[in-house]
Amino acid sequence: MTDTKPNFMPIYLVGFLARFSYALARSPVLPLFALYLGAGPEAIGFVVGVSTVTGIFFKMPSGALSDVIGRRRTLFAGLIVFAVMPFTYLFVKDYNLLVIIRFIHGLATAIYGPVAMAVVADEAGAKKGEVLSWFSSVTIIGNLLGAPVGGFILHTLAHGNPTFVDFQRAYLLSGITGIMALIFGIKMLKDDKPTGQKAGLKAAYKKFASGIKEVISDKRVVITSAMEGIQNMSMGALEAFLPIYAVKVALLNELQAGLLWGVQVLVTILSKPVMGKTSDKYGRTPIIAAGLLLCAVSFAMFPLFKSFYLLICCALVFGFGEALVTSSSAALVADICKEKHFGAAMGTFGTIFDIGHASGPILAGVLIAKFDYLHTFWMMASLIIVAIPVFLLNVKNDKG
Repeated sequence: MTDTKPNFMPIYLVGFLARFSYALARSPVLPLFALYLGAGPEAIGFVVGVSTVTGIFFKMPSGALSDVIGRRRTLFAGLIVFAVMPFTYLFVKDYNLLVIIRFIHGLATAIYGPVAMAVVADEAGAKKGEVLSWFSSVTIIGNLLGAPVGGFILHTLAHGNPTFVDFQRAYLLSGITGIMALIFGIKMLKDDKPTGQKAGLKAAYKKFASGIKEVISDKRVVITSAMEGIQNMSMGALEAFLPIYAVKVALLNELQAGLLWGVQVLVTILSKPVMGKTSDKYGRTPIIAAGLLLCAVSFAMFPLFKSFYLLICCALVFGFGEALVTSSSAALVADICKEKHFGAAMGTFGTIFDIGHASGPILAGVLIAKFDYLHTFWMMASLIIVAIPVFLLNVKNDKG
């Protein structure tokens, strides 16, 4: 890790700033903003999930395109979205416009996510689990800070009663940070290495199509990606409704709601590099299965508690379970695929990831409106439990 760390520092910094900008615009600010605009549970779930729907359509093409025209050039397009879109929230005064902006804002992570992972996988060699985990941990520090900062703006600066102006402050800070990510990202363009331009448009398209075809035809890639997707179904539901549950049911304040999410992300950050290195040595599949189990159990326990400290404990367990899954799943997908198709592989992985992430808040919103938090969380947790044997039977442990 020591030898390769200097090569990754620029993308680490850009990733941190981009993720902070996006996290600040998302949780707990977004669901509380939708609630402020008068949205109900189904509408809140939809607006939180709609940006991830963007990734379903654009992550696979973005990853495959980066195999052809170069990683950092594709990455730059995503950074432009990070920089511009937060400022559009300043003009939102109704729910429908918020939905449109969220869908477009999703292009940022749809383009950035798979391409950034492909950049790292290109250079990680045999240490994909460890290096991808370090990269993910460094970048999601932005998620760790974004949620509490958003909660601080809405609670402390707003004195516990956020107004439209307070939401604007949060999105203004998100935009400024996005611009910083773009500025630092421009420097990475100097090192861009297109891989398919000289061969002509026809050859470039052939490579683009063959990469996607090869990757999606491998059931191990699809099933492994699906495990991350189903784990992110629960994470998406928490992003949308843990702040609402904390404020409206548990009667916590907005800052505490942000801290619940921040603690979960902190545990993930601290655990992922260690778990990634462990999976490099002992195998990916047992770690992924254990992580899914921890996520399912802790997710089911959230609606059992109203105490801030007991909810923190649930967040800690969920965060560790997430670290187990995410430290190994992307690395396992990269292990399976040929190096020339890392971009397409990460795009496929990201697409399935986003299907889960998008369906989480939408499904949770529908179920909460019909039932309650307890039955909704238990039903969604049961889906994770059912997925574990499917994964273990179809994807063998690479070190077993």
